[in-house]
Amino acid sequence: MDSNNLIIENMANPRELEKMFRKEPEAFKKSFSYAWEQNPDSKILAVWYERLHFKETVHTEKASLLQKDFLSMGILAILSGISTRILFHFVEQQEIAPINLVFGILPFIAIFFITNNTPKKKVLYTLASSFLISGFFLNMLPLEHKDSIILAYIHLPIFLWVLVGLAFTGNEYGRGRIRLAYLKFNGEFCILYASMAISGMLLTGLTMQLFRFVGMDISEFYFKNVVLFGAAALAIVATYLVSRNLKLAKNIAPYIAKIFSPLVMATLLVYLITVIWVGKNPFLDRNFLLSFNGILLSVLAVTIFSITESGTDEKKNISDFINFGLIVLALIIDSVALSAIVFRLSSYGITPNRLAVLGVNILIWANLIWIMIAYMRFLQNKTGPSNIQDAVTKYLPVYGLWAAFVTFTFPLIFY
Repeated sequence: MDSNNLIIENMANPRELEKMFRKEPEAFKKSFSYAWEQNPDSKILAVWYERLHFKETVHTEKASLLQKDFLSMGILAILSGISTRILFHFVEQQEIAPINLVFGILPFIAIFFITNNTPKKKVLYTLASSFLISGFFLNMLPLEHKDSIILAYIHLPIFLWVLVGLAFTGNEYGRGRIRLAYLKFNGEFCILYASMAISGMLLTGLTMQLFRFVGMDISEFYFKNVVLFGAAALAIVATYLVSRNLKLAKNIAPYIAKIFSPLVMATLLVYLITVIWVGKNPFLDRNFLLSFNGILLSVLAVTIFSITESGTDEKKNISDFINFGLIVLALIIDSVALSAIVFRLSSYGITPNRLAVLGVNILIWANLIWIMIAYMRFLQNKTGPSNIQDAVTKYLPVYGLWAAFVTFTFPLIFY
């Protein structure tokens, strides 16, 4: 007896049909069409029809969506590469500042997020106007190496990064969980981009060496027309791959966080002991104070990366105590840096650099205090890890506002 007849004979026996399907699913699917044609009024077969064909519909929808996303990614990657190459031409002619190159990448990443998760008009208008105003204002500044203008160049990418975060979060920009996802995206993006960039550098070195064998030096042409284009386009490709839940970055990121946190803490402890031993003084040594602030920003970045990758596990582990130790060390560094900055302000007067460094150190100090208190309460079993993540995510707009303040007001105040 063939399987067609078996399906028809067992229409009133759902258990037997299920056994037949599980035993030989592909044969069952092929034979089902005939049984369904012969018995279109059977309710049991109607249920089986929906069961068998619903999966195919979902698969088709997913494939269609994936194809659409891939196409939009490809177009945006090409546009990003072309835009960056055009901007670089004007940078070479010294008509615009080099920082304009960020406009060849970040707006296109924002557009990618918008096309995949269309936000309300209010968010769209905010994004579009902010990018346009930023670009216009930046290029209205004179091409001078004044401190206030250089500070605007440094803080502009931070402000634009927050705007990309708004595009990522869309209508849910107020939810901590979505902001945390954006921070995780950044960590995974950096890992993936670095991995692909290393492969690109190897290809670049091989290509140039091959042309040197035939007596041609294509380094300048290759950099301007291939490397520059590829570096910009690669940012969009990496964004797409991370957004599609690429397992490579997601699997590696937590391990990197667990490995780097203790290494950074050990290095930092050795460094601070060495600084005290050799008698370095950030109050009098300006370059040392700047390096001190650089260390502070690095520690803050590592700590936040580690927190975002630790997940929402209520169970405490060694990583939590290492993170807490890093936060305490960062607070010590920041407190020393703040004291040194206040000393220099009172001794030598106000300058754009001193004011900007003072502002960012105050912001970081307040953020670290918040994170430390949240961590203490977590380690004492008074709250869950969500409070720590809130201390990180809810503070992000503050950094964006400060970056906007420095970018748009310092060149006017200290002109």
